[in-house]
Amino acid sequence: MIYPRHEYGDPAVKTVKSRSFFGGGEFTLPAPDYPITPVENFKRSALHDKPMWVPNPSLDCQTISPNDMILPTEAVKGQCVCMDFSNPHTADYTFTDWFLTDWTYVHSAGGPMLTPGFSLCDDVTNWEKCAVFPKFDDWDWETFHSNFMKNEYDPAKALSTDIGLGCTERFVSIMGGYTEAMMAFATEPDACKDFFNAFIDHEIEQFDRIMKLYPITRLTYHDDWSNERDTFFSPAMLEYMLMEPTKRFVDHVKKAGCVFEFHCCGNLTRFLPYFVELGVNLLQMQRRAVDFIQLKKDYGTVLGFGSGIEGFDMMKPPPPKEELVKMIRDTVDLFAPTGGFYAFSFMRDPELLWLAADEFYAYSREFYDKENA
Repeated sequence: MIYPRHEYGDPAVKTVKSRSFFGGGEFTLPAPDYPITPVENFKRSALHDKPMWVPNPSLDCQTISPNDMILPTEAVKGQCVCMDFSNPHTADYTFTDWFLTDWTYVHSAGGPMLTPGFSLCDDVTNWEKCAVFPKFDDWDWETFHSNFMKNEYDPAKALSTDIGLGCTERFVSIMGGYTEAMMAFATEPDACKDFFNAFIDHEIEQFDRIMKLYPITRLTYHDDWSNERDTFFSPAMLEYMLMEPTKRFVDHVKKAGCVFEFHCCGNLTRFLPYFVELGVNLLQMQRRAVDFIQLKKDYGTVLGFGSGIEGFDMMKPPPPKEELVKMIRDTVDLFAPTGGFYAFSFMRDPELLWLAADEFYAYSREFYDKENA
């Protein structure tokens, strides 16, 4: 079956409002005629279970920012650190997160960085004395929850959230940087592992609290293990210190019925088998640091991936519409087979966002009609 494409701005087309991840305000997109709910289709895709279209977060997902879930105190700015595209800042500023770690929001980088010279712990063997774990009951969780569930929640969409910094990223923040953290990896692996297990206990408690308040479909966990050349640490270090606590968290989240998405930047190629062993549903990678096409060929039946439009560069002028359509179809052909793929559009032009949403939905419906026949 050939599915319709809709002219931009056609008043006869049913539409929905969406906000771009990279700012630019609210956009109007064509509303698909879904055969099943986006929640069901998202789960099907993540589980490689005959999805009916490639999920598009702009249409199919609703996201709660981790900084929205709780109200900060005067002394502490946020539950965790995250990029802020919807409210861009024009100047740098410092703030403290709920682990009492000091950060500087760097406007030119578009996100927060650990404040230079700051450290909570200069000896990892003393982490229990210097690492400050937040007490969940000290925070107001109910105010945002009450308003969101009453006025904003859309049960048809896949509700997503980000739990914040993972094991190594939180460890880096308390140790004062990657150099100090990696030295601790090399010299005191047992103390590091003890911290990771304690931290995962905290993550599980936080996740359980979130699940009591919100019907989360997808949880994203951030833990960067690589730079753009290679991994920060060896497979042996990963196996000894991080696999068991991380696996414990992945299993806990999946047992609750959530899709587990692991965000991990850098060239993580040699760690791919470990993500399979962990049971990760979706792997959110730094596209330019890996051979994404080859990874789909090698792992596409056991790992899912999220990505943008193949060949599209948001730092360059947008391509003509016909070329954009071809890019979208090439993206679906490359990454949609067997499911395990969702796609997002990083662009600010409202007409191109309309076209991308329309074409991704229609073409991927046609693709999966053939694959699932």
